[in-house]
Amino acid sequence: MSGSHLSKDFFGLVKSIGESKSKQEEDRIIRNEVATLKKTLSERVGGDKKKVDKKKLKEFLVRMMYVEMLGHDGSFGYIKAVELAAATSIIHKRTGYLTCGAVLSPDHEFRFMLINQLQRDLASSNILEVCAALAGVVRLITGDMVATVVNDVGKLLTHQSDLVRKKAIIALHRLHQLDQSNISAEDLTVKLRRVLCDRDPSVMGASLCVIEKMTLKNPLPFKDLVPSLVSILKQIIEHRLPSEFDYHRLPAPWLQMKLIRILAILGKGDKSSSEGMYAILADTIKRADTGINAGFAVVYEVVKCVTTIYPNPQLLDGAANAISRFMESNNHNLKYLGVTGLSRIVKEHPKYAAQHQMAVVECLGDPDETLQRKTLELLFEMCNPVNVEFIATKLLAFLKDTNDDFLRRQLTERIAIISERYAPTQSWYIGTIIALFAIPGAGDLVDPSIAQNLMALLAEGSGEDDADEDAAMRIAACATFLDLMDSPQMTPVLLQAMAWSLGEYAYLLEGTVELGEVCGKLCKLARWPVVDMTSRRYLVNAVFKLVAQLGTCPGSAAHLIDDFTLSRDPILQQSCCEFQNLITTSNHILPSVFPVDASCEDVGADESLSIMDTYVSSAVAAGANVYSPPSDSDSEDEGGSGGDRDSKKPVFNMTPYEKPPANPHQAIMANISSSGSGVSSGTGSTSGGEQGGLGGGDEVGRQSEVGLRLSGVANVWGPDMTVKKTEPIRQQQKVTQQQPKDEGITSVTKVQEVQQKVEVKDDPGPQPLTEKEKMAMALFGGISGGTERKGENGKEFHRPNGGRKVGKTKAPPVAAPEPRQNEKTGGAEGGGGGGGMDLLDMTFTSTSEAPVVAATTGGEGGGGTTQGTGGDLLLDPFGMGGGGDDYGKGPFKYNGIQVLPLDIDTAGFGGRWGGLKGTVKLAVPNLGKRGFEGVKEFAKVAGLKVVECIEATKECILAGGGGGGEIWLVHCKIGGGGGEVEMQVKTERVEEGEAFKVWAGRNWV
Repeated sequence: MSGSHLSKDFFGLVKSIGESKSKQEEDRIIRNEVATLKKTLSERVGGDKKKVDKKKLKEFLVRMMYVEMLGHDGSFGYIKAVELAAATSIIHKRTGYLTCGAVLSPDHEFRFMLINQLQRDLASSNILEVCAALAGVVRLITGDMVATVVNDVGKLLTHQSDLVRKKAIIALHRLHQLDQSNISAEDLTVKLRRVLCDRDPSVMGASLCVIEKMTLKNPLPFKDLVPSLVSILKQIIEHRLPSEFDYHRLPAPWLQMKLIRILAILGKGDKSSSEGMYAILADTIKRADTGINAGFAVVYEVVKCVTTIYPNPQLLDGAANAISRFMESNNHNLKYLGVTGLSRIVKEHPKYAAQHQMAVVECLGDPDETLQRKTLELLFEMCNPVNVEFIATKLLAFLKDTNDDFLRRQLTERIAIISERYAPTQSWYIGTIIALFAIPGAGDLVDPSIAQNLMALLAEGSGEDDADEDAAMRIAACATFLDLMDSPQMTPVLLQAMAWSLGEYAYLLEGTVELGEVCGKLCKLARWPVVDMTSRRYLVNAVFKLVAQLGTCPGSAAHLIDDFTLSRDPILQQSCCEFQNLITTSNHILPSVFPVDASCEDVGADESLSIMDTYVSSAVAAGANVYSPPSDSDSEDEGGSGGDRDSKKPVFNMTPYEKPPANPHQAIMANISSSGSGVSSGTGSTSGGEQGGLGGGDEVGRQSEVGLRLSGVANVWGPDMTVKKTEPIRQQQKVTQQQPKDEGITSVTKVQEVQQKVEVKDDPGPQPLTEKEKMAMALFGGISGGTERKGENGKEFHRPNGGRKVGKTKAPPVAAPEPRQNEKTGGAEGGGGGGGMDLLDMTFTSTSEAPVVAATTGGEGGGGTTQGTGGDLLLDPFGMGGGGDDYGKGPFKYNGIQVLPLDIDTAGFGGRWGGLKGTVKLAVPNLGKRGFEGVKEFAKVAGLKVVECIEATKECILAGGGGGGEIWLVHCKIGGGGGEVEMQVKTERVEEGEAFKVWAGRNWV
């Protein structure tokens, strides 16, 4: 709408709003405008009382939209907008639809008043009215209105005007988003296939927008469109479209980019689909390199597509060459494009970064800060154990110079990540983390867990028996902290790590610096007014340790402790008062209270509190009562006297239930007959025949009784109407549920003997672990809070266990039970109780049976060597050495490399399961008809190791590894009679699991 159609008042409104100096002045202008509009819209013109003419009304509605946009209420004009939408003039109708779409909320009742008008306009013979109605459908229809217009919009897909068909497919997609019950994804897909073949290129281009949105949600229904999309792209780059689609003689660049993005989605992780794209992508990247910006945009989209689909060496080479031209350009925009594209390539294929080293270094020194930031992201993606020192140095240098809070936080996280992931040595890791702590403003952004990991690494050492190396590492850390003690600014995390390290290991610096000097510096730091309270506690505690090591209290430490006994911080005050009392009265026990290098030692606990024996004896001799544990002595609780209950301390029964007899009714009757006269009398006494069988004697003895039976029921509610703690299950109830393994009848004599043994043993010692408990400990034993990586020297880089303090002399983990041969299957057999184990949730469910667990380690899928992830393994990700075999041919391959069995046990499987983010589920029919033999054959072909199979639950776990460090953990569950095997695949990334799913579908489904 041009300026000649608008009045001077409208231009005055826009000008005054733009020139307003404050929000208050703007609000005053809008309030005056609202008053003017209300007055004008309510006026009548002429003696025949006609309303304001529609030309002025159109302008008033535009002014009302300004009122709404600036946060004021314009509801007084909503009805006028609805009236204007019914005008016969197309310009007025479009203004009415525009205003209604801009100001009416989704739940406003005026929207329903527009439905009839929309239906009339959709059925109109005027193309402009139909187009205005389609635009209104997109803006005004809500989910509960879709059914009223969906049929009318669907009919317009065959309209004779290409403009209407183009708008109709967009409106139909919007209706699908609002209500999928009226137009499902399948119906929309069918319509999209027809529109994709439309005779007009603009309609086809509109359908591409919808196809891209739908493939992002679910690409499977569009997989078969790859040949059609390739054909369309081929026609475009060969200039078969009309010349009006060209942009600077480049044919339809926006359609090309749209098609390439769709092909990238459809070819991701799908080799067969990707192979159909290789030729057209290579041709497109050659033809698009015309030296104009639109051509560069097409080239960049091709680079993104090439790095997304199944890799091809020739295409990757072409993409790398295109990136080279971007990197060598003097245009900063093209350099930025090159760095971004290179980041995508090196993320999966790092070998292509070598030829761009100098260009990347030049970008690091470029004055353009945006280009520098993108280059730093590239460095993070390129990082590996070889170049980590250089990259960490660059990131630290950039972190010192930047003032952007968001960038500082991002750099801090990335430096910490690459330092932990690729550190060549422990000393380098410690030095880098300390340097990160020391940067002003950055140390505050460090995750506290990183400082805990640093202190744990110093305490635990390298994890090997190399005391000299550990001492050298601690000396280097302490020396670095000493150099930083004179810094004018220190972050809290640096102060805390410094105080703890010097308090523990400053004695190693003797000969270089005196402990008294270190203690004096720490006292000085503790008195800094800017030190936060947590850091001050760390510093004072370090002073305590140094005083204990010195054997005497220096004057600076004594004054500090005296002053802080009056501290406002109660924790600090209490610590200083206790230490002051300790050093003045019992200084000889200081070395025991603050031992040297004992942060990882297990603290012994005297559970019997023997130190209180003298005090207790004196109190008892003076007439004090001996403590008696509380017990439920309610007279209504049957089952024996209170004294008997106190002497019977229930213990948790770790023995699994035995297998019940085949005919339980026969066993019950046999128990009744064997118990004879020993039927329970219900008085609670423990007579000789009280506990015969499974309680059947009790039932027989009470057949004639009428009333509520309370025998064996704990009294939960006490006299004060509050819930009491229910007594644990009594020993006699436990004993009666345990059936001998070889007999179906429990004799009264054996039950009495077992009961007597339980009653005599008031305080049982530690019970031997059952096989189920050992398996649980093995499964959870593999879960670790840290990781281990190899450095350049070939030694394992010990990573602290999540900052937790653990004993230096650790007890060896409880190993899984030694497998024993199964005579029937020839596999290994685990301990009892394994039938209740869930390999995924790692929970146990007790059953009445103790099924035999057939654990198969190795087998056909076992053995083999684990593919390493270190830098000494030369990768061939594209199968250039032996060609890239299809998923559907032979063993499972990923990135052209065959997957090999991963040599882990059940504990390692459980430890890694929870850390893998990608989850894919699939079902393989008929595979389980041969039981575990079919699963083993599947594992053998796939290249997976059969870690363990459990006969009772029909579960099996498999593991495999790829050449690039990928891991596939597969949990198999054999179904019922159909023989279907349900599989859950856990991987680091979803694409790896999807690749396995595609391979399994082509080989086994």
